Amino acid sequence: MPPDHPSYGVPFPGTYIVDARGVVRSKFFEEDHRERYTAANILFRQFGGSGGTRQVAETAHLTVTASASDASVRAGNRVVLVLDVELKPGMHVYAPNVTGGYIPVQWTMSASSAASAQPPSYPASRVLHLKALGEKLPVYEKRFRVTRDAVIGQDNEIRPLLDPERALTVSGSFRYQACDDKVCYPPETVPVKWVFRIEAHDSQRVPASTPGRRMP
Repeated sequence: MPPDHPSYGVPFPGTYIVDARGVVRSKFFEEDHRERYTAANILFRQFGGSGGTRQVAETAHLTVTASASDASVRAGNRVVLVLDVELKPGMHVYAPNVTGGYIPVQWTMSASSAASAQPPSYPASRVLHLKALGEKLPVYEKRFRVTRDAVIGQDNEIRPLLDPERALTVSGSFRYQACDDKVCYPPETVPVKWVFRIEAHDSQRVPASTPGRRMP
């Protein structure tokens, strides 16, 4: 930005993860200074763990828990959305790379200016050998986790979507077809959502007398 622009001096954010030997293990940068990885996002990626906000939905075949790396966010924050899926005993669902007419799990986000979502990241699947059919299929059993990044919209985009408590809802759906050893059940779609508390940006400029501040 030119020196006379109000945004002059605003840095493009970046974070390095450095181990005990001083070796850079990962780095997180954005091309738009308005978008920033949250600290919780980075910690979640490095160490895993459970998310901050949780919504639970249960069907006859499985339980889906929607959570996120952050409970409170600001406009432009990049967070991690999480789906933890726990299947009922004896059930399995098909991984995204299944072929042959089987219906894979699918996580879809609702079109909204509340947040823009990145593609989901699915875990490795197990190969199920159906001897009677002579097929080998990629499946998930017991429990698995799917994650994806999402960037919260800018102030002018999310302001009309806030409720009176300044909460923002991001929604989507999880589609699957569950099978056991004998039956493949009809496909089902489970609504999922994440509710974030929106905080205002700190817009107060650093005082000119602050040591080390670079002046135009």
